[in-house]
Amino acid sequence: MSKRIESKYKIDRRLGENIWGRPKSPVNRREYGPGEHGQRRRGKTSDYGIQLRAKQKLKGYYGNITEKQFKRTYHEASRLKGDTGENLIGLLERRLDAIVYRAKFVPTVFSARQAVGHGRILVNGQRVTIPSYRVKEGDVIEVKEKMRVSENYVVATQSAERDTPDYLDIDHGKGRATFIRVPALADVPYPVQMEPNLVVEFYSR
Repeated sequence: MSKRIESKYKIDRRLGENIWGRPKSPVNRREYGPGEHGQRRRGKTSDYGIQLRAKQKLKGYYGNITEKQFKRTYHEASRLKGDTGENLIGLLERRLDAIVYRAKFVPTVFSARQAVGHGRILVNGQRVTIPSYRVKEGDVIEVKEKMRVSENYVVATQSAERDTPDYLDIDHGKGRATFIRVPALADVPYPVQMEPNLVVEFYSR
């Protein structure tokens, strides 16, 4: 399992955006980058720089995804029929840790990965411990009862800082969510603008 050593909020500051929409993000207080040179005026960004930023933002949003994993997902998306950018979003949103986060069973995407890895999540009644496990339409994702009575679960389900999408049928009382359909980019409640078309341009150079 990969492990993020750096502070997750450094991603926000480096990109200059609150990519998870969290009220504690340091970007809400200061929009410049981290480090002693963070306040230097930035020059004009090249096309490559714009594409790289779009890729880093989308990859960073899903937490501890390595570059190798993310690139593999892109190549899989490129082999599917239809728009590669839309396919990429669909594959990312089918990750089990992403579903757990979307359903508001946990407060952050990082805690979603932890919950899956620790065996607290069931898919169709079976324990799954792989965060990248790909959920299919009709799959039922459940939180174990021990986790449902935890303070983190209660706080997460009642949080107003993010919305739940309509491609999930969610019952917080039972700790259950059904994956209804694969979403398009417009269906995903990102707090910031994601540009998968630029990610496609980055990898297809």
